[in-house]
Amino acid sequence: MMAPIFEKGFTVRSYEVDSKGRVRVTAILNYLQEVAGDHARLLGVAVRDLLPQGLTWVISRMHLKLFAEVSSREELLLRTWPSTRDARFTCREFELSTADGRLLGAATASFAVLDIATRRPVETSRLPAYPLVARRAIVDDFATIPRLAEPESELTFRVGREELDINNHLNNVVYAGWALETVPKTVAEQSRLADLEIVFRSEAFYGETVVARSSIMADAAHDTYLHQIVRAEDGLELARLISRWQPEVAEH
Repeated sequence: MMAPIFEKGFTVRSYEVDSKGRVRVTAILNYLQEVAGDHARLLGVAVRDLLPQGLTWVISRMHLKLFAEVSSREELLLRTWPSTRDARFTCREFELSTADGRLLGAATASFAVLDIATRRPVETSRLPAYPLVARRAIVDDFATIPRLAEPESELTFRVGREELDINNHLNNVVYAGWALETVPKTVAEQSRLADLEIVFRSEAFYGETVVARSSIMADAAHDTYLHQIVRAEDGLELARLISRWQPEVAEH
């Protein structure tokens, strides 16, 4: 019987932490990607199952909340399950906790099935049935993220071979890492990322130049930044993001 909820433990590696010993957000996003892939294989809907049909998965939206600092001293447990499936999209949920059950974070993501030849989404009815758990880790209807009008910070990157995924385009985790690089140094060093929303709009490929931009948003509770990723060659928008930061609490 197919397990509707899948669990996997993770041991944090030394190269997955920053200069303060905190697990990098990109490492956490990679954990989510890995556990989703592992569960999809058990359900018979992994990328390798779809490729013979000329199909593949693409991520449309992601929302990650971190409730506490994720430390390299902790053994981590990730839990995931598919929660919804309609004609065009399916949602997958995630919960990140310590080995003893303390909840550290949660995420929800929306995926579409893409026809590789046409680069257009197809109906999820082309997939086999799999069990759903009707519970959202984060209740999110994925409201529209506004377009960045006037960037305050801008960095340029080039898509290299190391950034490509199994679909031969820029790995979705890289978008987040490059976007977060545009946050001011003082914020990144004195705060922790509490919330990250991403909408993926287009693909980037090997050799292309990508520009990451950001500006601060008005928010009473957090330092909040609106991000945009564009292709330098023609200005094509690749992704929009919102990052929310909370000041670190000093340990006593």
